[in-house]
This record gives sequence, structure tokens and C-alpha cells, in this order.
Amino acid sequence: MNKLYPNAQAALADIVRDGQTLAVGGFGLCGIPEALITALRDSGARSLTCISNNAGIDDIGLGMLLTTRQIKKMVSSYVGGNKEFERQYLSGELELEFTPQGTLAEKLRAGGAGIPAFYTRTGVGTVVAEGKEVREFNGVPHILEHSLTADIALVKALKADKAGNLVFNKTARNFNPVCAMAGRITVAEVEELVEIGELGADEVHLPGIYVDRIVVNASPEKRIEQLTVQS
Repeated sequence: MNKLYPNAQAALADIVRDGQTLAVGGFGLCGIPEALITALRDSGARSLTCISNNAGIDDIGLGMLLTTRQIKKMVSSYVGGNKEFERQYLSGELELEFTPQGTLAEKLRAGGAGIPAFYTRTGVGTVVAEGKEVREFNGVPHILEHSLTADIALVKALKADKAGNLVFNKTARNFNPVCAMAGRITVAEVEELVEIGELGADEVHLPGIYVDRIVVNASPEKRIEQLTVQS
């Protein structure tokens, strides 16, 4: 099975539709699939639900899709640093499902593992617990959280082989593996593609069984979210 596509537009052309749910890897601007997000914007798909730790910053990353009003709902754990996100949410233009960061990661991992729900102590006694089942384990209350899956997952890796086995670069590993697991169709943007067998078994961070399509972006922009220099 050939998983390689010539570019991000081709990889998304026949799978992206209005109203879909997408899981998008990255943390801030670290490890975001830049080319795939741009292709998603250019697809014109609307009324999207995006599961991502955050929504980039204004006009960068998923922030581009907020500018074009293509996102109707975000499932996120951090929304600071994005003025357009704040404006749309406070004005009622954007739905937000606020989720603690560790819980968000586990909801994606559980979804990819076929686990429908799990109990956690995180959020007990806060607004996060409102409307959710509470059960005691060893005398401690836990809330029931439902797992997450997505129609499409967009992830970024440093390297892939042609079977889709992925290697992530340091902290760019963040949410990318669990997003890939949760996607029914997972598209990986990579900087380098190698032949099958060139990656050692211990190098692989995510097995290719979770990856359906690969796009090579050898020279990503890799923007810095906040640049601080010392004179």
C-alpha cells in the first residue's frame, strides 16, 4: 500500500468535508503540521470541530482557520495567546469544550485504544465535573470522562519510513502520537522519508499501523511563538 502523497493538498482532497472532527497535533507552535493546516484552510471546509491542545496563535497554525471562520468548536486545554480565539469565544461565535491537559491527552489515547471512557480525579469539585458521573474508588471521588476520536488526524513528525512508522523530534512528540491514534484517517507531515527497514525498532515512536497517508515537507517554517533575546 502506497501511503505517500505528492503534497498536503492531494492528501486531504478526497477526505475533508464540512462538519468533520479533526485531531491536530502540536503544542503552541511546536510540532504543528504546518502544511496540512494550510491545506485544510485552502480546502474551504467549514463547521469543523478541532481537537487540539490549543489553537496556535493569531493567523498561525489553527489560528488561520479561526480567521477564516472554518472552526465552529474547539476541544482544547489552553487558549491563551490567541486574541481572535478569545474574541470569538466571548462573542458566542465559537464553541469551546475546555479540558484539562492531561485529561485531553488521555481522552485521545483511550479513543485510539478503543476504550470508550475512564475515571479520573482531575476536575473533581470544579466546573469540569458538572453533569458528569462521579464514582468513588478507594474513598476518593473520580469523574467519568468519555474518550475522543476524530474523522481525521493531522500530525507532524521528523521522520517516517514508507510504511508510516514515525519518529518525532524531542518535544514535538507532545500530542502528535495520541492524535494519530485517535484518527480514523491519519495524515502525517514529515521532514524526511526513508525506506522500510532503515528505522531501527527502538527509534520508532509510533507504529505505521496508525498512519494512512504521508506528506513530505522538507523545509517547514518552524515559527517561534515568543522570541526572547538577550542583548
